[in-house]
Amino acid sequence: MPHEVRAVIAMKKDAPAEVQTILVPDPGPGEVLVSIQACGVCHTDLHYREGAVGGSIDGFPFLLGHEAAGIVEQTGPGVTDLRPGDFVVLAWRAPCGSCRSCRKGRPWYCFDSRNARQPMTLLDGTPLTPALGIGAFADRTLVDAGQAVKVDPAARPEAAGLIGCGVMAGWGAAVHTGGVSYGDTVAVIGCGGVGNAAIAAASLAGARRVIAVDIDDNKLDVATQFGATHSVNSRGTDPVEAVRRLTDGHGADVVIEAVGRPETYLQGFAMRDLAGVLVQAGVPAPDVTIELPFQELFSRGGALKSSWYGDCLPSRDFPVLIDLYLSGKLDLGAFVTETIALDEVEVAFERMQRGKVLRSVVVL
Repeated sequence: MPHEVRAVIAMKKDAPAEVQTILVPDPGPGEVLVSIQACGVCHTDLHYREGAVGGSIDGFPFLLGHEAAGIVEQTGPGVTDLRPGDFVVLAWRAPCGSCRSCRKGRPWYCFDSRNARQPMTLLDGTPLTPALGIGAFADRTLVDAGQAVKVDPAARPEAAGLIGCGVMAGWGAAVHTGGVSYGDTVAVIGCGGVGNAAIAAASLAGARRVIAVDIDDNKLDVATQFGATHSVNSRGTDPVEAVRRLTDGHGADVVIEAVGRPETYLQGFAMRDLAGVLVQAGVPAPDVTIELPFQELFSRGGALKSSWYGDCLPSRDFPVLIDLYLSGKLDLGAFVTETIALDEVEVAFERMQRGKVLRSVVVL
């Protein structure tokens, strides 16, 4: 029997998100029903509301929310590794095991990630498109069992859920995509949730210097709490020259661009050392293009990489990050600026756009 639950819906492009009652079916084969305890408000949810991702206007209405933790309530036929009562973090990558990337032993690039097959709907039967295949601004959601990653239940849900997207994206950009290692110099452009997660990861990986770059002194102060050794306010300082000065004139071994703008990407390209790595973790607007000097692209060497979800494997990485959190090595709680109710998501979007929060987290 379908479950009637409250949920945050984006009905049409640029319209305010609204709380509605929706129908969530019982889990079918390979699916699980999860009772959501907490869900972070991520920029990607705002992009869905704006029609910038998820099939543009063809995807509406969207069921928003994806950065979530909760309790398995029911499991469908064939689910053997999860039981009701398990504490899980939801992932938007659930490797299929059979696509060409999975067959090559690279499931973190899975090209056919699994989602629930049954739709969640409005009361009139209109199918909803769940954000990143999850849809967790809701009392309950239906996901593929591979999307529900069991972690230590000692973790606070409002902190644990954040590894489901933003924290994992930044952490993986540094550790997996960028390959930050002991003694490296690292620059991170953009000190929001993703950028600060990259800073924390670089610091724990043993980077010699971790340079935070932003235009907001308050964000730069916060970045030092996550492990930044130096900070550069690029509003009044040339960040490329500043990073070079802080790296003995060479530039950084790894630069992580966590903004998604052409200007900051070009800064990152220029502030690398020879053979340095530039990792793009910021999500760009769909109509943005970039132009690079071809000669420098060749002569500087190194690598330009895009980080897809921190190139993570959730079943491997989520439990590790939760253990680091519980041991006091990764302060997930510091990412939580405020906790809010389900009907405050639209207000949280406005605060996020003004740069007033690292994360607002809906607690159910």
